[in-house]
Amino acid sequence: MDCVGSTLGSLLAEIGGGMCKSTYSRATYTIRFKSNIKALKKALSGLVEVQNRVNKDLKTLEIKGKSLLVQLRRWLRDAEEVVSEASSMQEGGGSCALSLKFRLSKRVVVILQKVKRLEKQGVELLDIFSVEGKSILVEKILGPSVLDQTIASEMLVKVLRCLKRDKVQKIGVWGMGGVGKTTLVRELNNKLWKEASTQPFGMVIWATVSKEFELGRVQKQIAERLDMEIKLGENEDTLARRIYGRLEKVSSFLLILDDVWKAIDLHQLGIPQTHGSKIVLTSRFLEVCHSIKTDIDFRVDCLCEEEAWELFCQNAGEVTRSDRVRTIAKKVCRECDGLPLAIITVGMAMRGKKKVELWKHALKELKSSVPYVKSIEEKIYQPLKLSYDLLDRKMKSCLLFCALFPEDYSIEVAELVRYWIAEGFIEETQNHGDLMNQGISLVENLKDSCFLEEGARDDTVKMHDVVRDFAIWVMSTTQDDSHSLVMSGIGLCEEFPEEKFVPSIRRVSLMKNKLNRLPDQVVKCVGLSALLLQGNFHLEELPEGFLLSFPALRILNLSGTRIESLPQSLSELHELRSLILRECYCLKEVPSLESLTKLQVLDLCATSIKESPRGLEALNSLRLLDLSRTHHLESIPAGIIPQLTSLEVLDMTLSHFHWGVQEQTQEGQATLEEIACLRRLSVLSIRVVCVPHLSPEHSSWIERLKKFQLFIGPTANSLPTRHDKRGVTISSLNVSEAFIGWFLANTTSLVMNHCWGLNEMLENLVIDSTSSFNMLKSLTVESFGGSIRPAGGCVAQLDLLPNLEELHLRRVNLETIRELVGHLGLRFQTLRHLEVSRCSRLKCLLSLGNFICFLPNLQEIHVSFCDRLQELFDYSPGEVPASAEPVVPALRVIKLRNLPRLKRLCSQEESWGCLEHVEVIRCNLLKNLPVGSDNAHRVKEVRGETRWWNNLTWDDNTTRETLQPRFVPADGNIPSGSLDYERN
Repeated sequence: MDCVGSTLGSLLAEIGGGMCKSTYSRATYTIRFKSNIKALKKALSGLVEVQNRVNKDLKTLEIKGKSLLVQLRRWLRDAEEVVSEASSMQEGGGSCALSLKFRLSKRVVVILQKVKRLEKQGVELLDIFSVEGKSILVEKILGPSVLDQTIASEMLVKVLRCLKRDKVQKIGVWGMGGVGKTTLVRELNNKLWKEASTQPFGMVIWATVSKEFELGRVQKQIAERLDMEIKLGENEDTLARRIYGRLEKVSSFLLILDDVWKAIDLHQLGIPQTHGSKIVLTSRFLEVCHSIKTDIDFRVDCLCEEEAWELFCQNAGEVTRSDRVRTIAKKVCRECDGLPLAIITVGMAMRGKKKVELWKHALKELKSSVPYVKSIEEKIYQPLKLSYDLLDRKMKSCLLFCALFPEDYSIEVAELVRYWIAEGFIEETQNHGDLMNQGISLVENLKDSCFLEEGARDDTVKMHDVVRDFAIWVMSTTQDDSHSLVMSGIGLCEEFPEEKFVPSIRRVSLMKNKLNRLPDQVVKCVGLSALLLQGNFHLEELPEGFLLSFPALRILNLSGTRIESLPQSLSELHELRSLILRECYCLKEVPSLESLTKLQVLDLCATSIKESPRGLEALNSLRLLDLSRTHHLESIPAGIIPQLTSLEVLDMTLSHFHWGVQEQTQEGQATLEEIACLRRLSVLSIRVVCVPHLSPEHSSWIERLKKFQLFIGPTANSLPTRHDKRGVTISSLNVSEAFIGWFLANTTSLVMNHCWGLNEMLENLVIDSTSSFNMLKSLTVESFGGSIRPAGGCVAQLDLLPNLEELHLRRVNLETIRELVGHLGLRFQTLRHLEVSRCSRLKCLLSLGNFICFLPNLQEIHVSFCDRLQELFDYSPGEVPASAEPVVPALRVIKLRNLPRLKRLCSQEESWGCLEHVEVIRCNLLKNLPVGSDNAHRVKEVRGETRWWNNLTWDDNTTRETLQPRFVPADGNIPSGSLDYERN
């Protein structure tokens, strides 16, 4: 076909040449003939183009079985005949006499007319196809657009981009009900419809699945899209095979499955997963996307405030523009929290309402989670209820509990899970750690189902406002176990809602209000299991009779109130599982707890108690005891703690109480050895008066702990590091005779602060150690005035800390870190973070030698306030580098501050290839950076004073030009964030 033009051209050129020898009249015709040749070539070119377009769309027409198919096939046959005729002319033209070639010229004119006629017919057929064929390739789906929504439009672009990637075959689009998933994929479908002639798919098929999935119904949608006849009595397997066979003929197709609620077997539908074919599905549940093995998933989030307001105005009408209504209308819109379905429904309900009173009423009802018009219940709550009904009973209970917290409240996951345990939503037969893991799994499931979302802080979650309103609606309209009273965070002051307490209530949340008094008695609620009163800062008293109204109470939270004592009626709450008095700063006295034998959680964090509560020893079900930040706690009598046989978590971080050790504590006070009796203990944080003299056989209890923090010494405290899971801090003690090997064998982080006798302790450690301490990953030595030098030539024969990742040295009397290396045999092969501050004798950060030639994994160096430091790395006298490899090949961040004598970073001329962030403050003698033209492009930021920057020397101008746009001046305006590494 492509050579038709050239074949006829040569043939006709020959004919034209012969005619040149003809008579004058024939010469005139020859001129006309040449113009015909030109016209024929042009016409053939147009015909070929039309033919290519027809061939492209023919396969789709074959699938659909349209009548247009017959006409296009006939047209193609006619076009092929023209090509055949031209070929025969070429053969005949070469062998016939010159006198006959004039006759051939007449046939050329006839062919030209045929070509023009066929081209015209082909264009007309394609025009018909452009109308009929567009709906054949893609059918337009009617509905609202997202083009005026920035976030949705950006997501649409991402989905389209993924559809073009060969490795992506299945795409999941998920999000909560009413968030706009269907609208997004509808927009995707319609965009392909608009671009039908250029979009990559031979067929785009839309099928709505819905909650009540019926395989046959979805198959029927696909079959109808393919113009397949649905045969009476045909079973699903047979139809699947026919669909499969039809789709196999498509070069590529896109199947959009909207509103999928559970896993679908695509083979049962009859969907071949051929190369180039794609599937996009929408679902409320991420788990569904995973079950269908999507390659990439997109979560559809709610609208931003600006776009939400615009959508609200479109639906509520011009009334929202009036000065009288606008302010309160915006508040009504905010209650929808960016959920498109809620915005549209509420907006339409308020359309044309000009009276401000109506808007105020609507706002009040929305804040109280009441569906003030029937459309809200039907169009918002009922769709959410479909998702809710799919949850099992346990998940429903867990979800509804989340609605007890105020609007937009970030809930601590650990706190939430403890509530669920106390309520019995999670089986209590497992240990505390397993229970927490199960609870976290439930939280993740609720997040994947769009009922919960990430909170404002790490390890927190929150509810979307509309989901919370729905949950409150569920709890307020039922009389079963979920019936609850939720008035949290609404500004309640003096009026306690006594009239709302009815016998059927199971949970009450009045948290985060301004209540200053409680009634002595309310209606007896024998089924009430949770009473949340935390955050009522003005509340100073809990009346004696109040608690008697709730005999079945399992959870009582009075955190953040100003109560000074608890009433004796507390002892009547025999079902109580969780008593939370956190940050009751005025609380000094707690009545006897001996009757609360089912209590599992006792939280007295940041209270003013001076001694452990009476009756504590009777709580043999207690799993968690929080006495952290009890700055006035002075006494825990001996013999109490061992009786807490179920205790798994003991948190006394920053408590005033120091645990003694045997023979070194006040008589009658609890000792560290008592803790060893707690067989179920897994998490521990306490202060200890001194380093205990424990032999390895008597310290095995510490191995059982999954997490611990031991603060040893009168002032022991430390800032957190990345390796605090099993930490020991020793402070303000003479450690010359202490052996800490039993700690190091089980510790990930060790801090030595303001201790003396360090050399002797290290010597004892080296002498007594027969193996390395593989677990330690972070070491901090602070405020040690003496030199750290091997005493009597005592040097470790092996690296005692082979997995050390962080080293912090502050106010340590060293000339080089190598002094510490000599003691402990350190090789720093795993070191990632090195921080040195206020080491006044330090001249060289690290002298390299045969044992340590480079630091292969070091990523960050922070050095500050070392007045004598001249260089970071140097080789010891007489030792040469083993290789030309950079000292710190993996270094990403270097921060240097107040180093007035620092002249160079390394004695070797080298470039640090991974460097990304450089900060140099008040290091005026440093003239070079380990950056060259080969790695300058990797550096993201250089921060320092302008004068220092201008005085730097470079190997070439290219390096400076590359870094200049990334230089950030720090002249007299050093952000606090850049000084985080200096911990004084």
